Amino acid sequence: MSDDFTIALRELAATALRTADTLAGDIARAATMIRDTVRGGGTLFFCGNGGSAADAQHLATEYVVRYMRDRRPCAAVALTTDTSLLTAVGNDVGFEYVFARQVEALARPGDLLVIHSTSGESPNVLRAAESARAKGVRVLAFSARDGGALRALADHSVVIPTARTDRAQELHLCIEHAICELVERDL
Repeated sequence: MSDDFTIALRELAATALRTADTLAGDIARAATMIRDTVRGGGTLFFCGNGGSAADAQHLATEYVVRYMRDRRPCAAVALTTDTSLLTAVGNDVGFEYVFARQVEALARPGDLLVIHSTSGESPNVLRAAESARAKGVRVLAFSARDGGALRALADHSVVIPTARTDRAQELHLCIEHAICELVERDL
């Protein structure tokens, strides 16, 4: 059994190393987008499905509360948390619009929509990206594989070089924690 854990950790490490070697510029650009949004007084909006929804909530919390040190709160909202809103939109309008409706209602130019989607193909995140772009809101996508259709809708994408959803999500969180730490230093 210990071999299984060793294999899993080495696979994660290899994927992290491949990501570091090939995506440093993409990650730096993502960090700049987030930092500039926070500096400019904009709001960070996060969304995703399943484990990516959990990551979206996690990251929004890091910005509002704190990550590594006490500092002023940053405006950040997880579009995944209001069950009344999510179920009303899903029932009355369609699940593919659960994030788009919130973007339409809340987001403004100067804000940033951060989308977590390992496939880049979920209809609800694609509609959210379209709504953001229609409002002049920039879109940052964290995905995997080839980035899916989301890649063409985002202003910038960080595409983890793996087909494994779990490894992509683990690295999205790692990268976004590093970005959050950089943003905190700037406050």
